[in-house]
Amino acid sequence: MERIVLGEAEVLRVREWEGAFMPSADIVPGATPEDWERNADLLAPDHWNRADDTHLGALQSWVVRHGGRTVLVDTGVGHRRQRPHNRLFHERDSDFLDLLTAAGVRPEDVDVVVNTHLHADHVGWNTVERDGEWVPAFPNAVYYLPAADHASFAPDGPGRAGPATRQEERRLLYADSIEPVVRSGRAVLWTDGVRLDGALTLEPAPGHSPGSSVLRLDSRGERAVFVGDLLHSPLQLTRPECNSCFCEDPAQAATTRRSVLERAADQGELVVPAHFAGTGAAEVRREGSGFTVTRWAG
Repeated sequence: MERIVLGEAEVLRVREWEGAFMPSADIVPGATPEDWERNADLLAPDHWNRADDTHLGALQSWVVRHGGRTVLVDTGVGHRRQRPHNRLFHERDSDFLDLLTAAGVRPEDVDVVVNTHLHADHVGWNTVERDGEWVPAFPNAVYYLPAADHASFAPDGPGRAGPATRQEERRLLYADSIEPVVRSGRAVLWTDGVRLDGALTLEPAPGHSPGSSVLRLDSRGERAVFVGDLLHSPLQLTRPECNSCFCEDPAQAATTRRSVLERAADQGELVVPAHFAGTGAAEVRREGSGFTVTRWAG
């Protein structure tokens, strides 16, 4: 667990897993081997294993405490979930709730859960299984789910189109991690932006998924932006036009990424991605046609 203080807000990082994720050519397919080598000082050793050309990533969540409330940003993969088409996620044993408790956050302490989007590694601990039924893991929390992603993942949503494997993967995901929260009455399906309190605001950031979003923190002039999966690798700072292999609308994702990074650089927002290994957050500035890290945090 790592801790960052921004104004009157405390930010905690809870890592579920960290390690080799996939070949670098696969995670950011638009980048070249020369891009990785040219940025080796930025990427190695925390984000890139140069020896075997493997991208290093993390499964993690962020906790924001502010104004007496506890906000959990994304909920990881979950425990023993059926994800047969993803070797890293399938039937994964996870002690996430124990890690969260060790950080001083019991499930009943969480007031707000933010799913920046509804991909499998961001919603898995939305629920737990009790007496054969999936129920909210955070019994006192309000869950904020992007309406556009919910519509896409729903049984008759456009996200269910395509290969049978994708349809099955999304059916399982919706059944165990999304629908139970909606059925419980604890979900808010939001569209145009939500102010959670005086310091925290949810805003649409589409492209990675239809409802992909960012959470902005502004406390006493100290700022951060939790960008979810707009970034998978620091390489995308130097090449913001390059998407990860998971972006559903590549053109929109690239436009959104550049816009979010431009604002972060101009307003001094700490950029907090969902999957950076090593040091998990960064201050950035403009450099050429891209951006570079001026300071790592967390």
